[in-house]
Amino acid sequence: MIRKPWWKLLSFILLMYTAVMGFLVNVPNPPGVPLQQSIRNLFFHVPMWFCMNVLFMVSLVYAVKYLKSPNTIYDTYSLEFARTGTVFGILGLITGSVWAKYQWGAWWSGDPKQNGAAIALLIYFAYFVLRGSLNDDEKKARIGSVYNIFAFFMLFPTIWILPRLTESLHPGGQGSDGNPALNGKDLAPSMRLVFWPAVIGWTLLGVWIATLRIRYQFIFQKKLNNE
Repeated sequence: MIRKPWWKLLSFILLMYTAVMGFLVNVPNPPGVPLQQSIRNLFFHVPMWFCMNVLFMVSLVYAVKYLKSPNTIYDTYSLEFARTGTVFGILGLITGSVWAKYQWGAWWSGDPKQNGAAIALLIYFAYFVLRGSLNDDEKKARIGSVYNIFAFFMLFPTIWILPRLTESLHPGGQGSDGNPALNGKDLAPSMRLVFWPAVIGWTLLGVWIATLRIRYQFIFQKKLNNE
């Protein structure tokens, strides 16, 4: 299925739809929640985090597969999905910071959700540093796979659990007034028609980028072996 062009075309269509409708669709402006037009960031910020989590999960699967059956192909898949997921995590952090500037008055307010997301990404940065510090390819793949599993499960306390246990301005955090855009039950129907296609579109784009990087790595390794 990865080699089929239809899902790449679907990604392009959905992202074009998101880019256009994301700025044209009617958005709610409930009293007491000054979201105004900044709520349109929902179509970019949140889907990027969805994409990041999906890519990290795929990376985890291939890390486990490598530990069960050592194969450099599995390690390459795991590494490149982790790399691409980290890029989308950075984009999610940047778009979230822009949103925070309009909603909370500062690019970075030290909110538990912001800090947790930054810590999660730093853990993945350490994964790449660890791999880069090892010269033996087999050891690099084996130790990297073990650390990859650790990094993935650290997403739960840093992004999902701890921010919900402490006072947070972020929707879903303790003490938050909530946000109708992030609550599936309260999400406006007009926004739902853009939000979910955006999630699918950004996720497919992430997979697309990861597969391109994987193909590049295979071509590069083949070239090295022929020299």
